[in-house]
Amino acid sequence: MTIQWFPGHMAKARREVTEQLKLVDIVFELIDARLPLSSRNPMIDEVIHQKPRLLILNKADLADSMETEKWIQHFKAEGIHAIAIDSFKGQGLQAVTRAAKEILAPKLERMRNRGIRPGAIRAMIVGIPNVGKSTLINRLAKKNIAKTGNKPGVTRAQQWIKYGKELELLDTPGILWPKFEDKEAGYKLALTGAIKDTLLNMDDLALYGLRFLEAHYPHRLQERYGLTAVGESGDEILRVFEHIGELRKVYAAGAEVDYDKVAQLIVRDIRTEQLGKLTFDVTTT
Repeated sequence: MTIQWFPGHMAKARREVTEQLKLVDIVFELIDARLPLSSRNPMIDEVIHQKPRLLILNKADLADSMETEKWIQHFKAEGIHAIAIDSFKGQGLQAVTRAAKEILAPKLERMRNRGIRPGAIRAMIVGIPNVGKSTLINRLAKKNIAKTGNKPGVTRAQQWIKYGKELELLDTPGILWPKFEDKEAGYKLALTGAIKDTLLNMDDLALYGLRFLEAHYPHRLQERYGLTAVGESGDEILRVFEHIGELRKVYAAGAEVDYDKVAQLIVRDIRTEQLGKLTFDVTTT
C-alpha cells in the first residue's frame, strides 16, 4: 500500500510559511509523541533553515512514556531542544514558554544590552495534520480561537493569536510531504489518524498494526486478543482476523465473521488506547 496525500491547500501552506517566517522569532515544530520521527516533515527543515526551533512532542498521554523520554534525550544529543506535552488536557504547557525563552535567551540578552526592551515572543506553529496544533493554541490562549478536529485538514488558513504578554502565536495548516520515502512511515501516520481513512486499505493497515504489536508489544496482543503470533501465510492471517471477529462478536449476515469490520475494529482499538499507550517509532538505544 502506497500512502500519499498532498492536497492543494498544503502546497499553498508551504508558500505561506516561507513568506511569514521572517515575522517570527522561533518555530514551534509540533510532532506526535507516538511518532517522533515519522510525524516530522522533512520539508519543514528545508523551509525554516536556521530559525530557532522548539520541538514539541504532543499527545504524550497516548505514547509510551519510556520511549518519549528516550526520544527527548535523542533530540538533545542532536542539539535540538525538545519537550513533551499533552495539549488536550493542558499538561506541560508552562514548559512551552519557558523553553522558548531559554532558546532565545542569547538574542533577548543582546536586545537588552542595546537598550531594547524585548516584546512578546512571536512563534510560528508548524506540523503535519492532526498533531494538535490548534488544540495547543486554544489551550495557551485559554479560549477556542483556532478550529480543532480529530481529523486531518481542519486548519486551512494562517491566524495570529495572542497569549498574554509573552507569546504571539501563528497557526498554520498542517503540511504533509508529497511522497513518503519510507513506506512504513505512511502506515504509522495512517494508524494514528494523520491521513484520511478514505485513502486507505483498512485490511492492510490493521495487519500492519497487528505485526507491530507482535514485534514490540506482544503482551498487549496477548491481553487484548489472546494472540501470541500473527503468522505469515494468508491462511494464518485469515484465522487471526476470524479469531478476533469471534472474540469480539463482529459478524455479518449468516453469523459469519465480517472481516472488513474486524479490520476497522483493530485500527480503532489502536487509536483509542484499547491496546495501551503505544509509540510506533521505537528508539534503537
